Amino acid sequence: MIIITITEIGVSMIDFKQKENYDIYDLIKIMEHLRSEDGCPWDREQSHESIRSNVIEEAYEVADAIDSGSQEMLVEELGDLLLQVVFHARMDEEAGGFNFNDVCDGICKKLVYRHPHVFGDVNADTSDEVLKNWDALKKTEKKQESFTDTLNSVPKAFPALMRSQKVQKRAARAGFDFDNKSDVYDKVAEEMVELSDADALADNKKVFEEYGDLLFSVVNLARFLNIDAEEALAASTDKFIARFEKVEKLANERNIDMPNTPITELDKLWDEAKGK
Repeated sequence: MIIITITEIGVSMIDFKQKENYDIYDLIKIMEHLRSEDGCPWDREQSHESIRSNVIEEAYEVADAIDSGSQEMLVEELGDLLLQVVFHARMDEEAGGFNFNDVCDGICKKLVYRHPHVFGDVNADTSDEVLKNWDALKKTEKKQESFTDTLNSVPKAFPALMRSQKVQKRAARAGFDFDNKSDVYDKVAEEMVELSDADALADNKKVFEEYGDLLFSVVNLARFLNIDAEEALAASTDKFIARFEKVEKLANERNIDMPNTPITELDKLWDEAKGK
C-alpha cells in the first residue's frame, strides 16, 4: 500500500489504493513518487527521447476513442495522454528545467494572446476572421518573417500526408497555388507519366522521387476537393480490410486456397464482395 503525504494541497495523507476520486494534483504526486528512489525502476529510467513515441501513440488512441463514440474509452485515453504531459514535465523539473505549472502557464498565455477578440478589443465575428487573426499572431509570436518560415514550422514528425497538406495550405497563402481543380488533375496525370517513365528506365532513385511527387500532387487534389488526405486514406484502408474479410470468407466457404489462386479468380470474389 502506497501512502504519500501531500501538504501542499491541504491533504495530510492520501492512500492512493483506496481513494475514491483523484485530481490533477494526485496525478502529479503519483508521477513524482514513481520517479523517486522508492518508485518504479522503469519510470526512473525514462527520458524525453525514450517515451517520445508514446505521446504520438496516445494521441492516436484518443482519436480512435473519439471515432468509437465511447465516452468511457475517451476518458481513459485522454488520461493516458495527460499522463504523458505530466511525465515529461516531471522529468524536466528533476533536471532543473520546466515543471507542470510552466506548461499550464505557457498554454494559458498563448490562449489569451491569440484570442484578442475575447480577451482584448479586437473584433472577429466569424470563424474565418478568428483564424486569420490567429495565423497573424502566430507568425509574430514565433518570429516567422517569411512564408518559408511558416512552411518550415510544420513539424516533420507529422504523418507525411498531414504534413504535406499543411505545407501546401500555407504555401497557398503566399499565392503559390493552382488556379483551379482542373489544373490539379492535370498535374496528377503528369506525375503519373513521369513515374512511369522513371520506372521504365529502372532508375530507383528517380522512381522514389517521382513517386513522392505523385503522392504530393494527390494530396494537393485532396485539398482542392476539401478532403482531409489522412482521413480519406484511413477510410479507404478500413474499407479494403472489410472487403478483404468478405473475400476471405467467400474463399473459405468454397474451399479456395487464396495464396495459390490466380488474381483473376480472386478479383471475381472481390467484385462479389463489393456487391454484398
